Amino acid sequence: MPPRTSAILFEAAAPVPFELAWQWQHQLQSRLLSDPDGPEALLLLQHPPCYTLGRGASSAHLGFDPATPPLPLFRIDRGGEVTHHAPGQLVLYPVLNLQRHGADLHLYLRQLEGVVIDLLAGLGLAAERQSGLTGVWLEGRKLAAIGVGARRWISQHGLALNVNCSLEGFGAIVPCGLSGRAVGRLSDWLPGVTPERLQAPLLAAFRRRFGLELRPATADENLPDWPQKLDPGPSGGDAWPALPCQLTPP
Repeated sequence: MPPRTSAILFEAAAPVPFELAWQWQHQLQSRLLSDPDGPEALLLLQHPPCYTLGRGASSAHLGFDPATPPLPLFRIDRGGEVTHHAPGQLVLYPVLNLQRHGADLHLYLRQLEGVVIDLLAGLGLAAERQSGLTGVWLEGRKLAAIGVGARRWISQHGLALNVNCSLEGFGAIVPCGLSGRAVGRLSDWLPGVTPERLQAPLLAAFRRRFGLELRPATADENLPDWPQKLDPGPSGGDAWPALPCQLTPP
């Protein structure tokens, strides 16, 4: 195991609009592009319901007109096809200098899969990869989707693990472009499990795989609007503001 170094951890206490998290990733990526020896970072959060398409994703995998989507739809700068995000799904966005972690995107994808496999092993569940595909499966159902992007070896995007989210939104798409392959959630095997319960073990699995210690941001390292929260949402919980941020249209 190489000597451990630190990375900044940002954990959101309420669902974060996709466009805001995407903006934060670019801000963190820009910092590392400007200073490749600077600190790496992780964002751990949940999203309100939305769909995202990878940069080369086909709209044929959408069961609706992309001009009038049932939920917010974003085409973004990651690999992979369409996926769905919703509360109850844990999303981990590592912003890493991959030259410190093998300088190999395929290795990086396998390591992210390994984080989820290690997490589930600790819960007594034997998750697995499927040959030629990216993601993590349990008893034939896909629990974790993984899609990444990188610019000059500085990563963005990451993994999404279905914990106790509604699976209804997946019915309107061909998830990850894999027709006929079922999507699952961890609560189907572990009733009562919540994202909050899994945050610490997921981060521990990540630390072990990547040899990183996680720490809070200093005042100078904090992100704009973090951890500012605005008016409570309909459930009475804290809500993040939605930004008038334009992503690449589908």
